[in-house]
Amino acid sequence: MNTRRDFLKLVSVASLAAFQTSVHSNPMPPTQPTQPKTDARAYWVEIAERLARPMLTALSKGQLKATMPVEIGPKSKRTDRPEVTHLEAVGRLLAGLSPWLELGDDGSAEGHLRGELAALARLALAVGTDPKSPDFLNFTIGQQPIVDTAFLAQATLRAPNELWTKLPAGVQTNLARCLESTRDRKPAANNWLLFAATAEVALRGMGRFWDRMRVDYALRQHAQWYVGDGTYGDGPNFHWDYYNSFVIGPMLLDILSNLQKEEDSWGLTYAQALERSRRYAQVQERMISPEGTFPPVGRSLAYRMGALQSLAHMALLNQLPEAVSPAQVRCALTAVVHRMMDAPGTFDAKGWLTIGFCGHQPSIGEDYISTGSTYLCSVGLLPLGLPASHPFWAAPDEPWTAVKVWGGVDLSPDHALKETIA
Repeated sequence: MNTRRDFLKLVSVASLAAFQTSVHSNPMPPTQPTQPKTDARAYWVEIAERLARPMLTALSKGQLKATMPVEIGPKSKRTDRPEVTHLEAVGRLLAGLSPWLELGDDGSAEGHLRGELAALARLALAVGTDPKSPDFLNFTIGQQPIVDTAFLAQATLRAPNELWTKLPAGVQTNLARCLESTRDRKPAANNWLLFAATAEVALRGMGRFWDRMRVDYALRQHAQWYVGDGTYGDGPNFHWDYYNSFVIGPMLLDILSNLQKEEDSWGLTYAQALERSRRYAQVQERMISPEGTFPPVGRSLAYRMGALQSLAHMALLNQLPEAVSPAQVRCALTAVVHRMMDAPGTFDAKGWLTIGFCGHQPSIGEDYISTGSTYLCSVGLLPLGLPASHPFWAAPDEPWTAVKVWGGVDLSPDHALKETIA
């Protein structure tokens, strides 16, 4: 070996050759060893069932409030978490798993599991929206239900057959009334406007009266709050956090995709929102390190891989940027999911999520965080809504951007989004 360039080239080749054997090995600190997983989809399904089964089983039996723990951070002074955490848990879980459930039972082992969990979800919705049930979820007390009613509404938009059409007529009526019951409270002037709008769009799909003004206001405000390069302010101010992924980008797309045939001018088009979300997803993919980590920046880190919903959402919609392949996103997200969900303490002894970013870290939870909040991690699993034959799952493993660039691969430069749509 004669030159430094030869050495770097050798390192690059060795790094990429080693990728095939390392991508599924769950890179954890030496003190936290785990067994390698070789089938990414089977592992994601395992995590989805692990998240869903305790909650949906308990609620379907009217036992959620009696059995689900209500953990809060040690510094929290909020006393309302027991009143809101159950709707948080259900709405957030289903917002993430709904595209997978919507695939239905295709006769495969996974399909049978989907069918079973979807049936449990419908039973859970029947119990949770029944005012006479001991597990009737709180849609009416406090401001927090505005948020989680929207996540539940988003689930019906993402799984209209399994989580709406298949519901008995009486359950449909109860669910619609629960969504309508949040209209007597005003959302905050930030990403919360999208919660109100999402509930209205879901009601529209349910054949109920929907308030166009709440939708129009949310879309026009976010059009004004756009700060460039695929990113929106959370209200008039920009924040270094993941709310563009937790809420803003995905909800804008889910709202606008359902309103494309409306004649109204919403101040923002689906094409604009999609172009911006594709750029934001590109940035998110680049933020995933070779070790399967991403920066712990901003609030609500207890939502774990829910922070990467925008990347997962673009994969689900077949709208990844041209330079980002489905296979490399699968490998990157799988590394992240392993890193987070395999960490000791992520689940308690009875299978419920704990507060934390990587393991059990209760101090990382803000005063609005409780057990139910943490189930927003499920939105990081959105690509399960793609069939197993899709390239996202079927294509050979491929290194993601950080693996390539830190391995010495000569990559093209990254560029900010050049807005092309007026």
